[in-house]
Amino acid sequence: MAITFSITSHSRIPGPSPPKTPIFFNLLNISTKTHLKIAPSLRPNSLSLFTTLRSTKCRPTTTHFRSSRTVRSLFTGIVEEMGEVKQLGASADGGGFDMKIGAKTVLEGVHLGDSIAVNGTCLTVTEFDTQLEDFTVGLSPETLRKTSLIELKPGSPVNLERAVQPTSRMGGHFVQGHVDGTGVIVSMEPEEDSLWIKVKTTKSLLKYVVPKGFIAVDGTSLTVVDVFDDEDCFNFMLVAYTQQNVVIPLKKVGQKVNLEADILGKYVERLLSSGFVDSIKAS
Repeated sequence: MAITFSITSHSRIPGPSPPKTPIFFNLLNISTKTHLKIAPSLRPNSLSLFTTLRSTKCRPTTTHFRSSRTVRSLFTGIVEEMGEVKQLGASADGGGFDMKIGAKTVLEGVHLGDSIAVNGTCLTVTEFDTQLEDFTVGLSPETLRKTSLIELKPGSPVNLERAVQPTSRMGGHFVQGHVDGTGVIVSMEPEEDSLWIKVKTTKSLLKYVVPKGFIAVDGTSLTVVDVFDDEDCFNFMLVAYTQQNVVIPLKKVGQKVNLEADILGKYVERLLSSGFVDSIKAS
């Protein structure tokens, strides 16, 4: 997507406290109340997100990179490590929001502008510090509206995965990091050391979900077990190893997850709706 923040031992971390009002909620609704502290040394609308500059810290000299819907990176859905949100708030340039994440593995060989999937959302590294073991990504208001990242707060664990390279092993499936929408966890039922999870989503997204097909949930490549069209739900099972290495089991019933359906279904739908099959038959 033990957390401080390299998975050198696969110990289960304690579950989060019950969901609180997300820190981004106030920012998106321009509320006068906020959990963020203003730094007196900065201009009034800047937040004390990066008050300490170090020689090992890298940051763009012009403007922040922002994520877009352009396909520029691919992921496998195999989470490399769990990181922890350190800080978040409005960016100093006023163009969006920044999130600082503690991590270790994904910082190996990192460069400004690199893509890292955070809970399955493709985001761009705008700053990093290898000594403090953290990096910063920019978030647009649209990203917060369309993903579960709006529920994050300092201390939240997140799934992290770097974009694949041409020589990478393909352990999961092709994931773009372009979240199609969110789902809500409606049940979590253990069976021996495995965990059944059922997620409710929209009909427009569920149509791309098929039994035994791929789906990325918070950036984790998973196999769908069953689809319940009458409930607008699907389910999947997490084995013990996966439970210890992704954030999904740490969530509660009622919390959101990011969903990205397999791109193949979208291409098939597009071809069928465009009359491609009829043109092939006629040729």
